[in-house]
Amino acid sequence: MVHLGLVTLVVRDYDEAIAFYTGSVGFDLTADTAFPDGKRWVVVTPPGARTGLLLAEATTPEQAARIGDQTGGRVALFLYTEDFDADHARMTAAGVTFLEEPRRESYGTVAVFEDLYGTRWDLIQHAT
Repeated sequence: MVHLGLVTLVVRDYDEAIAFYTGSVGFDLTADTAFPDGKRWVVVTPPGARTGLLLAEATTPEQAARIGDQTGGRVALFLYTEDFDADHARMTAAGVTFLEEPRRESYGTVAVFEDLYGTRWDLIQHAT
């Protein structure tokens, strides 16, 4: 296998999700294609990364019920960084909600944050 290409994240609204992930988290908008049925192919990607998030707007009540809790309250996604302190400070200044203070673990520095819907992420810098 070469790499994982995309991970789907169900969102309430394409544009608010794009604004959060590009403006607050710092991802790049790498695709935004509209379809005649109102759906869009929206992909955001960490700068330089090969794997991105496919932002999928909920279209059914079942999908809407999963927004922000797609993993039953567990951390869903893991964002690796090479400069934890800088990225943590930038994201905090941009309004990202961190659920804990950064902590040092045997594997590196980590802090859990939530996206605008409550989906939990780990921001991690691996120990060298």
